[in-house]
Amino acid sequence: MAFEKPTLTGMQQKVAGLKDKFLALDKRQRLISVGVVLVLLLLLVRGCQFLNQNQTGKQGKQNIAVHVQDVQKRDLAKSISLVGQTVPKAQVDIAAKYQGRVMNVYAELGQKVAAGDLLIEEDTRDAAILVEQNQHAYQEAVANIQTNSAQLHANLSKYKADYDKAQRTYERYLHVFNAGGISKETLALARQAMEDAKGNYDAVANQFTDGEASSILAARETAAKAKATVEASKKQHSDLLLTSSIDGVVGYRNVEAGNMVSAGQKLLSIFDTSTMYVDYQVAEADLPVFKVGMPLTVNITSLGKDFQGDIIYISPQIDTSTMNYVLRVSLDNGNGLLKGGMFADAKLKDLVRRQVITVPKAAVVTKNGKLLTYVLHTDKNTVEQREVRTGANGDDAVEILDGLQLGEKVATTNLARLYDGAQVQALAAQAE
Repeated sequence: MAFEKPTLTGMQQKVAGLKDKFLALDKRQRLISVGVVLVLLLLLVRGCQFLNQNQTGKQGKQNIAVHVQDVQKRDLAKSISLVGQTVPKAQVDIAAKYQGRVMNVYAELGQKVAAGDLLIEEDTRDAAILVEQNQHAYQEAVANIQTNSAQLHANLSKYKADYDKAQRTYERYLHVFNAGGISKETLALARQAMEDAKGNYDAVANQFTDGEASSILAARETAAKAKATVEASKKQHSDLLLTSSIDGVVGYRNVEAGNMVSAGQKLLSIFDTSTMYVDYQVAEADLPVFKVGMPLTVNITSLGKDFQGDIIYISPQIDTSTMNYVLRVSLDNGNGLLKGGMFADAKLKDLVRRQVITVPKAAVVTKNGKLLTYVLHTDKNTVEQREVRTGANGDDAVEILDGLQLGEKVATTNLARLYDGAQVQALAAQAE
């Protein structure tokens, strides 16, 4: 069965006919046709632009609706908001000082402990043996002092007696020699014996300085060194018994009896939460508002409750990484409600200036590097563009140092559309 070719609509037929005629034209004729179409399109665009400009001009002559507000004198206030987190007053980490095996653990998570409580006991048997060995070494050193001292004094006494005896013998032989009773050789032997005895005596006597012999001093130093070794071994023994240095609560535990631990390994953490701190970052411009000892109300977001605190610290140096100062607030936590890491907000209203000329911040706009306001002339319903000089900033107002007078009215809305001499429709001031 054969199908008939569908017929074209009237519009399609016209388009097809134009297409056929266009294709039938030579290259030159085609270029002329395209040029004519482009010219028509350009004329159409310029006509639309002209109509749009006329419409804009008409709109520009319409009154611009603006809210206005009086230039007035009032107190300029600024709100300061601080955000921080609670941290415990103290956190002490309990770590093993020496490698060894844990024998007993006496602390559980959440358990309250007091300063001095034994928390972990490592194997102390080797340390106890070392203490005993060093104790014996010290006792031996002390005994050596006594033995050496007694021996030295005995030798000193003996050599002194031998020297005195030899000296008397020589003196007697000298007297006899002078009388011709003994030979010169016999006298010389007596003299030599006296000198030998003196040499023995001097060798011992010269060991004494300020009444004490150097060998005894050396023995005392040896004993002192042995005593220090005893104390060090006792300290090592004591360090195997890990105790708490503060009152607090066990907030971290990573040890069990029987574990082998290494030196420096963190085993427990004790937190003192009786007082909580909140550290805030404060900008330099806001810093003069705060003083050490000043009370501050802190809101804990998660608890939905306010806590009364006191400022206990303000950093003396700015933090160069944040360009802020650190302010620390202390909160009493006797009831235990506060936990570490809770978000804590604080807000403070500061009186920046008292009774100064102000306008709303929305009334001042920056154009070409100048601060401008638009002053309303009620008799003409027009605005005057006027440059101003501003001072301190408040939450919603700015101090005017120059350029405006009390009682004048300034526009606070639609400033982007305003220009000097613009016709306006003044509306009442917007509610704050």
